[in-house]
Parts: sequence; structure tokens; C-alpha cells
Amino acid sequence: MISLARSSFLFIIIAVVAWLFVAFIRAPIIPVEWQAPTNPQLTGVFSPNNALASVETLSMPGFGPEDVACAADGSFVSGLADGRIVRWRDGTTPDVIANTGGRPLGMDFDATGRLIVADAQRGLLSMDEQGEIDVLVNQYRGRPLKFVDDLAIAANGTIWFSDASQRFGIEDNLLDFFEGSRTGRLLSYRPTDGKVSVHMDGLFFANGVTMGPNDNYVLVNETGLGRVQRYWLTGPKAHTADMFIEHLPGTPDNINFDGDDRFWIAMPSLRNGIDGFADKPFIRRLLSVLPTYFLSVGASVSSFVVAVDTQGQVVANLQDPTLGYHYITSATPCGGRLWLGSLQMSSVAQLPLINSTKTLLDP
Repeated sequence: MISLARSSFLFIIIAVVAWLFVAFIRAPIIPVEWQAPTNPQLTGVFSPNNALASVETLSMPGFGPEDVACAADGSFVSGLADGRIVRWRDGTTPDVIANTGGRPLGMDFDATGRLIVADAQRGLLSMDEQGEIDVLVNQYRGRPLKFVDDLAIAANGTIWFSDASQRFGIEDNLLDFFEGSRTGRLLSYRPTDGKVSVHMDGLFFANGVTMGPNDNYVLVNETGLGRVQRYWLTGPKAHTADMFIEHLPGTPDNINFDGDDRFWIAMPSLRNGIDGFADKPFIRRLLSVLPTYFLSVGASVSSFVVAVDTQGQVVANLQDPTLGYHYITSATPCGGRLWLGSLQMSSVAQLPLINSTKTLLDP
């Protein structure tokens, strides 16, 4: 019996060592150690509330409406996981108007009424009123863009957009967080001559993009570090970057400016999980061989949107601890309402802007 027990124990040890060896060799990432920023958790200005518990939802004909864009004619559009673009008006059912053939994420209308789409698989796209799709940018200096994520359009027509990762696409985006190699970028596209430029790199999953007041600067979210950076376009700081807001308790996805004095930041999950492995690259390398489902179970899904003023101070905090409408990836102020999108829902949501802009920081 003792000999058999020892043999079994030895077999288990050999099996574990063999798995560790194979997992290390087959790992799809080259993990980099980083220091997780301070996480305030849901305290202070981020304290829990139920401001999102009463949102109204509108069913979509598909899954994952990540963003909502508002057209000049009062209609709304969003993109679904299967590539379809849908349009709707108040009181109507969403209609499919196009298909990018990829995965549409952030979107906005330019001054001519064309819908500009950040498509994770196909690049930066343009769609006309007939639903015809043109590719504006899908590479930079001969290298394909792996993960175009969000965009913002300046008054002069320049399109600012993010490339979340140069290592991984949307299909295996979680690996970017497990690797931590910070290959995200902020780019611009000039329609007048087609020039594409990189303005910021080394971003930890570059995500949401929006213009600041008078186009003085552009903001870009760094999902992996829970912060928002600012790239100055005018003034003495032009062509330099600084921190706009950091130490967010969630993972900032899209960000939208209301044209006046507030930026709306959607945070689909809390900054738990991967932060705890920031200084453990070996463990992250071993975990990276697991199926996507197992990599994502550690995510702390939330219903969480905040607004910050032009000084980067939190002025509104909207949550729903019951996770009714959850994994919110965008919050777009439009037509007196705040429209919400989500990668994990089959609907968009909205609530009156008069309620959502109310400061919710007092007890």
C-alpha cells in the first residue's frame, strides 16, 4: 500500500511538471511585469448606488451593441458582433442597414453625414447613406492594424482613433492583458490626403477616444491601467501628453464628450483579477494557455459609468449593483438622454440625461 501510494504521488508530480513544461512552451504570450496602479475600489466618489437600475432597454436584432452614435436627423446607429450596422428612431424597431464584414466597435458621424466606424477586424471604415463600406485605414507602414477600437472626429475632419494592441486582435484580446506588453497606440487619419500618423504608443490597451473642448486636446483611455491620458493639440503643450485622470476602480472602455463640460466614461468591469498578477509574469504565462472562458471567469463584471469634468474631477457616478444592464462599454449623451452600449447584452439602454447628469456624490 505504501509503495502504491508513493507511485501514485510520483505520477502526479511528474504529470504536473510535464503540464507546466508544456504550458510554458506553448504559451501564446511573452508576459511583462508591471506595477498595478492604486485601486480606490468602490469607495468615496465611486461608492455604490442604484442610478442605473431603472434604465430603459431597446432590443437589438443581435448581440453586443458596443457603441451608439447619434445622427443629425435624430436617428441612432450601433454595431453588432456579427458585423451588422443597425439604425433606429424613437419608438421604432432597429433595422439592419449594412454589414462591415468584421466587428464594428466605436463609431461617429462626420460633417458630411458619413458614418465612420472603428472595426476591430477591418480597420477604420466609412459608410455612406446607401450602406456602402469603404476602408480608410487598415495598416500602418505596411503592417496591418490588429485592433482598431474607437474614434473621434475633430472639427477640421481629422479622425483620431485607437489601435488597442499590436499583438492581439479582438478574438484573443484577453491575452493582451495577460501579456502586459503595452503596444496600444493613438493615431490620426487626415481625409484630405490620407496621411496616417502615430501620436502616442506604449499604451496598455488603448481604447476609448474623444475630443476635448474646442479640439484643444484628445483623450484616450488606457483600459489595462484604469486611466485616461490627454494628448494636447494646441497651446504650449501641443504634441505632448499628460495624465487626465487615473486610479479609476474600473476598466475604462469608451469615453464621450457632451460638447459642454462633461466626459462620460463607461467601465464594463472592475479592476480586480489581473491586477493581482501584475508582478507574476510566470503565472500569467501558464494561465494564458487556458481557453478564453477560463481566462474571463476572473473578471468582475459591473454596471458602472462615471462623468468627469474638464479638470478630470469625478462629478457623476452611476451604478447598478444588481447588474441589470451590465458590462457597459459606452455612454453617449444625445438628444437629452444618455445611451448605453454593451458587449455582453442584446440591447442598448438609455436614461434621461437630466437624471444622469445629476451629481451623485453626496450621501
